[in-house]
Amino acid sequence: MWKSRFTPLQEKVSIELTESIKQGRSHLVSAVCGAGKTEILFTAIHDALNEKKRVCVATPRTDVVLELAPRFAEVFPQTTVQALYGGAPQSCMYAPLIIATTHQLYRFEQAFDIMIVDEADAFPYTYDASLQQAVQKAKKEQAPIAFVTATPTSELLELKKTGGYSFIPSRYHGHPLPVPRFSSLWGYDKSIKKKRIPKKLKEWTEKRIAENEPFLIFFPTIELMQQAIPLFRQLDSKIEAVHAEDSDRKEKVLHLRNREIKGLLTTTILERGITIKNVQVAVVGAESKIFTASALIQISGRVGRNKDFPAGDIVFFHHGMTVEMDMAQEEIKRLNKEGFPSA
Repeated sequence: MWKSRFTPLQEKVSIELTESIKQGRSHLVSAVCGAGKTEILFTAIHDALNEKKRVCVATPRTDVVLELAPRFAEVFPQTTVQALYGGAPQSCMYAPLIIATTHQLYRFEQAFDIMIVDEADAFPYTYDASLQQAVQKAKKEQAPIAFVTATPTSELLELKKTGGYSFIPSRYHGHPLPVPRFSSLWGYDKSIKKKRIPKKLKEWTEKRIAENEPFLIFFPTIELMQQAIPLFRQLDSKIEAVHAEDSDRKEKVLHLRNREIKGLLTTTILERGITIKNVQVAVVGAESKIFTASALIQISGRVGRNKDFPAGDIVFFHHGMTVEMDMAQEEIKRLNKEGFPSA
């Protein structure tokens, strides 16, 4: 069972969410990365399971399912918890608590008494009307939906008018969010194509290796990342790379968490849903269109999540600053002001 305690803000939001669900009212939980959003769900889910109700926690990303499923299994040891995602082991029975990608909801119809959509702003859910319809179809007609995210869209924020709404501007451990810094990296793509890691990026990586700090380096494209991985392995052979089609990415993330490898080069597939103790993060090509403000906020949110390592480095290496980069940095600063008004 879960042995930690709620912070006052977590407890307040947990009560608000549980009350909304009991009233059959949809609810939005907007909480910064590292606020302890998953823990906030436990009480509502516990009450529902005690009432013999079926609960689904859906999320657009497989990696989030892989992160959440063992946590729920540990918290609810007397309940069968089933994880559904592409390539998951098949089962002919459905558990009372299901953790699934939103794509897996196509197979259900009026099956759940409570639907929770975690990372509700993530691609592809917000861009695919059929996935949103699948969520509606999978739940029972009067069942409420709880949406949970650190970066709510304007559409999700409309729930403030019609449903329940909760907001947490600070992390569970009481430390501010690490603010990303900007560092120019001119012609980084040309350097990598010429089989050379740009100087600043190389020095940043060497520092992480020397100080034995796990790291994530985000790339804008798979092609550029694949060109870079042999160059990084010259710095240390225990550096891996992952992307959406990598069948071994679950194991590679686990290896990083267990300190069996030094770091991971990655696409935006790991922008959310993973927690690595003391991880340091760099974004290469932060000016690229794929790095929206919400993506950059989520990426920044990987840093400083552990109470023993509440700070850390998050750097946006760029070939020219963008509005999205500025928006991400300013939003993190704004949240820190809300969470620590006297600081």
